[in-house]
Amino acid sequence: MRVFLVAGEASGDQLGASLIRALRAVDPTIEFAAVGGARMAEEGVPSLFPLSDIAVMGLGPVIRRLPTILRRMGETVRAVQAFRPDVLVTIDSPDFSKRVAKRVRAANPAQATMHWVCPSVWAWRPGRAPAMKPSIDHVLCLLPFEPEALRRLKGPAGTYIGHPAVERLAEFRPQTAEEAASRADLVKPTVLVLPGSRMSEIRRLLPDFLATLGPATPADMKPDWVIPTLPHLAAEVRARVSAAGLPVRVVVGEAEKLAAFRRARAALAASGTVTLELALAQIPMVAAYRVAEWEAFIARRLITASSAILPNLVLGERLVPEFIQEEMGPLSLAPRLHELLQESPARRRQLEGFARLEAIMKPADARPPSALAAGILLELARKRPLPPA
Repeated sequence: MRVFLVAGEASGDQLGASLIRALRAVDPTIEFAAVGGARMAEEGVPSLFPLSDIAVMGLGPVIRRLPTILRRMGETVRAVQAFRPDVLVTIDSPDFSKRVAKRVRAANPAQATMHWVCPSVWAWRPGRAPAMKPSIDHVLCLLPFEPEALRRLKGPAGTYIGHPAVERLAEFRPQTAEEAASRADLVKPTVLVLPGSRMSEIRRLLPDFLATLGPATPADMKPDWVIPTLPHLAAEVRARVSAAGLPVRVVVGEAEKLAAFRRARAALAASGTVTLELALAQIPMVAAYRVAEWEAFIARRLITASSAILPNLVLGERLVPEFIQEEMGPLSLAPRLHELLQESPARRRQLEGFARLEAIMKPADARPPSALAAGILLELARKRPLPPA
């Protein structure tokens, strides 16, 4: 059996690696090929080309990189056709993924295709749901309300398999008495600063995040501020921290990030997947985000969701304070972070809400998301076998 995976960014690379492990646990003879990153390469599945060629977010960066993206898209389609997979798995990056899937399906209508991570059709551009149906057989959803949204919008069938963070709860939460004590520390607590995983986010968010730290600090507290980041962003982050003259530690890599999560008392975070990870890790937070003004102008006319923060969307309430575009700044962020660093009603409300969130996020099937994904993929392969060569 053959499986071709296409992941367009680092989070998709992690999902792809977990799926490879889950499939091998069922059948070690499965062959894989991929567009992915370091995590899939660690599983012995190297990428067709560097993930950085297509891992671009925002209209401006996409336009600038468009010739490269289009060239890599064509190479991906040809590689899938040459590999002849039983199942094509596209992971996140919907604009890249859906075009690859559409072209592959046009050349081979029998090609079974599964997409992991439902596009946010429930928030904006709902027409993407029915547009997916001709080329995608099944969608694996990370949020509990997404299968119903796909059905309502006449998209492909979807199954809620749980968020990958649910599979990793133990990694995000204290594992030792020392780590648990760090979360309760009111003298020198560990506090996470999470300005995003893209260079554009670092440049737009980190200056305001750093300017927030001083005003947010209670008089009797000396926080251990920690910025977990990725290797290719480390130099830029360290340069900005140094220029600000602040006692902030910059740590690199997944292991260091998880170690910081297990000790953290609170966080200042960019809107995105990390807010859900923080909520499931039971770390109270303040969330913020900013894009270029012209991107914000367009987004305001397209987005219909009530919140930009995933825990708020799942819970159906504004539990996590969020500051978007012009609302974001030290004057708004600092007071909210200040109260989360102490034993306050705001902190208790978030922790109580995060306990409810965990109960909602756990799928009815107790198996981890990667195992559920593997099961759906194998069933899909049985239903849509490729014709003989």
